[in-house]
Amino acid sequence: MRILKTLYVLIGVVLLVLVLSDIDLAEVWQRASGIGWGMAVVLALYLGAFVIDTFTWQMALVSIPLTASWLYRFWKVRMVGEVFNSVMPAASMGGEPVKAVLLKRYYGIGYGKSTVSLILAKTINMISLVVFLAIGFAFMLDSEALSVNQKAIAGLGLAAFFVGTALFFAVQRWRATSLAGTWISRFRFARRVEAGLHHIRDMDERLVGFYTRHRGRFAVAMSLAFVNWLIGIGEIYYTMIFLGHPLSLTEAWIIEAVAQLVRAGTFFIPASIGAQEGAFLLVYTAITGSPALGIAVALVRRLREILWIGWGVAVGSLFTLKAAHSKD
Repeated sequence: MRILKTLYVLIGVVLLVLVLSDIDLAEVWQRASGIGWGMAVVLALYLGAFVIDTFTWQMALVSIPLTASWLYRFWKVRMVGEVFNSVMPAASMGGEPVKAVLLKRYYGIGYGKSTVSLILAKTINMISLVVFLAIGFAFMLDSEALSVNQKAIAGLGLAAFFVGTALFFAVQRWRATSLAGTWISRFRFARRVEAGLHHIRDMDERLVGFYTRHRGRFAVAMSLAFVNWLIGIGEIYYTMIFLGHPLSLTEAWIIEAVAQLVRAGTFFIPASIGAQEGAFLLVYTAITGSPALGIAVALVRRLREILWIGWGVAVGSLFTLKAAHSKD
């Protein structure tokens, strides 16, 4: 596993080097530095998206009241978990066990409930992202800036992501894990599976219960998750204004859709390093004709990510101090 992690990081670094090899870095820095106080706007937009995403997760845990105090607790836990999601090659799932542990240790929420809520939150985000990407793909088809090959690649990526999301939802909605476990446990060599099968059945019942008995909450969570992706368009839109090269909202939607699709497809690379920069390079070159501008926007987004990771580490240190204090 350590070898694979190292390999994934190396792949990202090689991609980054290739992307930057023919770019005028001085021009990139000159353009990126033009963001100025606009960086505060970018961070504010991302904070809004982060809070919405946190509330969506909170809604997935039906036993927890939808209060501001609980939202703040979930926000702190998510801040720490997203640090691991950003740096680990695990499809943005590396921080999910960390979130479950923190909820259990500090707020008394059992692993069963927290695990189900994390699966639901991930599913809701994926379904809403499919809708967001589908609309973005429609804009791509209508755009004259993108080539036929680029549109075809985007279409194939969207189709693959749609199939993966549909299967992920179907496994939960129709208890595929429980059914598979029950079938396997009939064989003598797998009798031990029966011992832990009740945990799987309990998780499946909670998942199906949310989809069938809390449809209103599910619909609201889906709507909020979609708004979260829309804020990403705002981040691109205002970044370009501060960099002195305004775009239309449709163009901003295309750029954000491409960026999210590439991040989803390169989940094995920590923070999609290199791949995200390559996506910005290609789409900005096609739409604006300026490769350096695309890398400048990618640099602004990386700065935002670094600042957010630093904030998450700071919040994590507070949990550590709290744990040390409780031991004393």
